[in-house]
Amino acid sequence: MRVAVRLDDIAPVMNRENLDRMLDILSSHRAMPLLGVIPDIKDEKILNMDGVSRLDDDAFTSILNGLVADGAVIAMHGLTHVYSTKDGGIFPLNRQSEFAGLDREEQESLLREGRERMEKMGFETDIFMAPSHSYDENTIIALKNTGFKKVTDGFGYAPYRYRELTWYPISFSKKQLLRDKNKPGTVTLVYHVNTMKDSDFTAAAALFDALDMMPYKELLYEPTVRRSDPGRMVERIMALGKRTIRERLASGRRDG
Repeated sequence: MRVAVRLDDIAPVMNRENLDRMLDILSSHRAMPLLGVIPDIKDEKILNMDGVSRLDDDAFTSILNGLVADGAVIAMHGLTHVYSTKDGGIFPLNRQSEFAGLDREEQESLLREGRERMEKMGFETDIFMAPSHSYDENTIIALKNTGFKKVTDGFGYAPYRYRELTWYPISFSKKQLLRDKNKPGTVTLVYHVNTMKDSDFTAAAALFDALDMMPYKELLYEPTVRRSDPGRMVERIMALGKRTIRERLASGRRDG
């Protein structure tokens, strides 16, 4: 199993120290990541997070250009990262969304504005990363109508074609990935660097040591398989099951 990494919530307001620390680890494993860039960040949770600082647009663009030159890949991570609905969509890992639950025209408007802002920064990408992994059928149509061709989401061990888009699956869990590491295929690990602690960096470095890591840009050239509607239904059930387990564990911690 070859493993790539994506880093979510990359924006002019973020924890730069954490980003640099994670990039150092990834660089040492020759596994430069996919960067989920928020074009117009307005998420108060991120803006008010401990450890974040603000860069001006030119400085942020310069950093991204340097990372792309080093082998990183850019994806568009929504528009504002503000959750406007409580809809988990068709991959319901979470109960919130910037996109799922909105009509197609509104979603297309968000996507077009995001693309315009990315292009003003000098970046063109056809890769979409949904905030909270939440999207619906209208999102799929809107993505195609606005020029996106790739999505980083879903479960599985190979890029797959579905509804005229190419999907790059994420890992169901790190434990399962370690059990399956000797199987053929590729998959993506997801990290939110803004919230990582010392123990998270230590764990990530140890995990990468145990896996066959790859640069995300190589993942984009992997052969694809076809995913059927029943296969997508299995993904939905897996996502719902993972969310249910996570919520029960969180509830147990609160009750305890």
